Amino acid sequence: MTTPSTPVETAFALLGEGRLVDAQNVMTRELEAVTQRHGAGSPEWASVQCDLGNVLLNGDQLDRAIECFRQAVSAAPRDHESHKDQLTYLMNLGMALRMAGRLDEAETELRRGLQERQAFYGREHPGYAFGLQPLAELLLERGDLPAARQVAEEAVQNLWSNSHAHVADAMALRAAVVDAAGSPEPLFLGLDQLPDPVVDRLARAVTGRRPVSGRVLTELVTALETRLGADHQATVNGWSALANHGRDIGDQAGRVEAIERVLASYDRQGRAEEGLMASLGLAMAQDDAGEAEAGLLTYESAYERAERIGRPELQSQVLRNWGLALKEAGRPVPAEQRLTEALTQARRGADHEMAGRAGVALGLFLQHENRLPEARTILEECLPAMDPLHPDALIGRSHLGAVLDGRTCGCGDLPATTAAAFREFVVHQLPADLLARLDVTVEDGDFKIDVELRREPAQAELEQLNNVMEAAYAEFRRRLVRS
Repeated sequence: MTTPSTPVETAFALLGEGRLVDAQNVMTRELEAVTQRHGAGSPEWASVQCDLGNVLLNGDQLDRAIECFRQAVSAAPRDHESHKDQLTYLMNLGMALRMAGRLDEAETELRRGLQERQAFYGREHPGYAFGLQPLAELLLERGDLPAARQVAEEAVQNLWSNSHAHVADAMALRAAVVDAAGSPEPLFLGLDQLPDPVVDRLARAVTGRRPVSGRVLTELVTALETRLGADHQATVNGWSALANHGRDIGDQAGRVEAIERVLASYDRQGRAEEGLMASLGLAMAQDDAGEAEAGLLTYESAYERAERIGRPELQSQVLRNWGLALKEAGRPVPAEQRLTEALTQARRGADHEMAGRAGVALGLFLQHENRLPEARTILEECLPAMDPLHPDALIGRSHLGAVLDGRTCGCGDLPATTAAAFREFVVHQLPADLLARLDVTVEDGDFKIDVELRREPAQAELEQLNNVMEAAYAEFRRRLVRS
C-alpha cells in the first residue's frame, strides 16, 4: 500500500474511509501553515484553497467548496504557472456552481474562464478545449442542445487535432448531447480510429456519466465488442453499466441478460472471484425479475464457486445473501441455516465488517421470528465490532433498540437511530465542555438540529463546530436518503 505523501492525498484517503471531519481538518491545518509561510493571496495559498475546495466538494459540502474556489480565484497570478493554475480554479468554481444548481452563476464563471483560456492559450490549444467541456455540460443541463452540440463539437475537433487523450471525454459528452437531441446519427463516430488506451478512456467516461441512457450504453458496448473484443475489461464494464441501467429503469430482463454476459466473460477468463460477484448480482436480478426459484439456484451455484475459492468472507457473503433470499421466499428453516452458517464462516475470516453484517442479518431474522433473547445476544455481540456509521450497523442498532423494548421489529426506528448516530458523531469531535445540549431529530425526511452551548466558544472552536456540523449533515444526509 502506498502511503499518502501530501496533505491533499492524506485528506482524500481519509475521505475514502468516510472520515470527513478528519479530511477537512488535514487541509485546514495545511491552509493555516501555508498562510503563515507564504501569506494569504499567494499562489501557494490559492493552491491549498483549491485542494480544500476539492475535498469539500467530494464531501458534498458544495457551498463551502464554492467559497474555497472563489478564494483561490481571487489570488493574483505572479507568473505563467500561477496564471495557468488560476484558470483551473476558475473552471472548478464554475463546475461546483453547476453542481449546486446555481446555473446562471455557473455559466457566467465558465464563460469568463473560457475567454481567459482563449487569451492565455489561443483557440487551437487543448487548454482552451478543457474550458469548452464544462460549458457544454452546463448547456446540456439547461436543455440548450444546439449550443451544447456546437461547444461539444468544437472540443472534440480541438482535442482530436491535437491527438490529445482527453478527446475521449469530449466524445462521451458529445454522445450524450446527440442522444439528448434525439438524433439518429451514430453516437461514437471515429472510435475505430482511436488508440486502445483512448478507447478504454472513452468507455470509462461514458459509463461514469450520470445520467446515461440505454441507447448510449448499448451503442458503446456494440462498438467496444467490435473493437476490443467481448472479454476486454472495457466491454465487460459496459455490460455492467447496462445492468445497472436496467435496474434503475426497471428493465429486469435486460439487467439479467447483461449480467449473464458479464458472468460468461469472467468464466471464460477464469476470473473466479469476479465471476462469484457477478453470480451474486445475477441472483439478485433474477429475484427482482420475479424469478425467485432461478435466483435461489444461482445462489446455490454461487456458494459452490465460493467453496472452490475457499475464502471464509466470500462464503459468508454468499450465505448471507442466500439466507435473506430464502427468508423473502417464505422458507424460514433453510434461511436460518444459511444465515447461521454465514456468521460461522465470517468468524473464521479476518473481515470484521463481514462478520458484523452476517450477525445483523441473523439478529434481524431472529427478531422477526419473535426470538428476542437470541436476537439480542447476536446483535449485542456483532455491533461493537462494526463501524457505527455503516448502514448495516445503523439498521442493527435500530432493531436492537426495538429488541430491548420487547418489540419484534425496529424497521421504523432507522431515522431515530440515524439521528442518534449524527449526534454522537458531532459530540465526539468537539471539546467535552462546549455543548450544553444537542438535539437531533428527523422531520419530513431531513435533519432538524437544535444546539445550546455551555460557554462562549473561541473563534477556532466556533469554526470547528461549524465544520463538524456541516460534515455531519453532508454524511448523514446521504445515509438518510439511501435508507
